[in-house]
Amino acid sequence: MSRLITVALLALATLANAADRSPVEDARIEYLLGVVASLHGAQFIRNGTAYDSTAAVKHLRTKLAAARSSVKTAEDFIRYCASQSSVSGKPYEIRLDDGRAVRSADFLRQKLIEFDRASGRQ
Repeated sequence: MSRLITVALLALATLANAADRSPVEDARIEYLLGVVASLHGAQFIRNGTAYDSTAAVKHLRTKLAAARSSVKTAEDFIRYCASQSSVSGKPYEIRLDDGRAVRSADFLRQKLIEFDRASGRQ
């Protein structure tokens, strides 16, 4: 029950903070979270520990809620939430299902470029 309450409070905090962002930026951030969620065969490396896509999205949403007004754009989301540990400073990595490891910030920036092109932003 306490997990459900925690998740609900985080969702409310995210929604409250989303009011500071434009709908376009919210869509771009949600796209990036969706990309992470869709990487079922990947491992997300945070501080030397591997996590699955579900845990990675949960962690990123928690960081997004905590970052609050600092995250105005999808680029801010990558910079403040999805690039490195706020505890150790170590970069986050994604080990793709083909075995390649990439920095999450680089991977997400590329995905954002692709999204923007497909939606006519670039």
